[in-house]
Amino acid sequence: MKIRTHQVNLYYSDFHALKGITMEISANTVTALIGPSGCGKSTFLRVFNRMNDLIDGVKITGDIFIDGQEIYDRKTNIDDLRKNVGMVFQKPNPFPKSIFENVAYGLRVNGINDKKFIEERVERSLHQSALWDEVKDKMKKSAFELSGGQQQRLCIARALAIEPSIILMDEPASALDPISTAKIEELIYELKKNYTIIIVTHNMQQAGRVSDKTGFFYLGELIEYDDTKIIFTNPKNPRTQNYITGRFG
Repeated sequence: MKIRTHQVNLYYSDFHALKGITMEISANTVTALIGPSGCGKSTFLRVFNRMNDLIDGVKITGDIFIDGQEIYDRKTNIDDLRKNVGMVFQKPNPFPKSIFENVAYGLRVNGINDKKFIEERVERSLHQSALWDEVKDKMKKSAFELSGGQQQRLCIARALAIEPSIILMDEPASALDPISTAKIEELIYELKKNYTIIIVTHNMQQAGRVSDKTGFFYLGELIEYDDTKIIFTNPKNPRTQNYITGRFG
């Protein structure tokens, strides 16, 4: 599912958080957003499922298209948009429910009651998130009994269950150990066959490993956006070069 933004500005009251962001993201790719803390990466990520709408004093200008549809148009159904654009947060946030009910939650909220359908979708989502073999015999146990890495893959399964086209990931591995991080990265690589993924990460090596394209943000501006290989080996902007080589940020 193709995404296009044109001259997107976002203000938190008087603070100009995003400054004229124009970007095109192809379907079935992984796009990494990198840059120092507070540079606008996560704010930009949240424009795609309109989560910034929930913050008082936010004003957005410019255009954001998903599959040719302007998602900030008044006619846009926000519930439908958020079904299409799944989100995985920095820290695993399972619900205080069983493993099964965590994944089934989105289906039930959307009015699906067919027991067989829910069971099949839950199993498929757990397979997709590479968690099925680890939890298939303890589906009724609390999600809080899982390790941090398993909880994060459970949250990914929960996002996949409602069949989005786009998955947003806000530093999905920053709270995890190296082995769990590797599993999440392998999973991202597999998922891009069927989904368009945008990931915010502070981990340069991770951006280099998992993404096709990388956007470097600094002070609310998109400084450079190109193939990941070019960004990391031959960036055109000296500020990108300085950030990649650790001279600032």
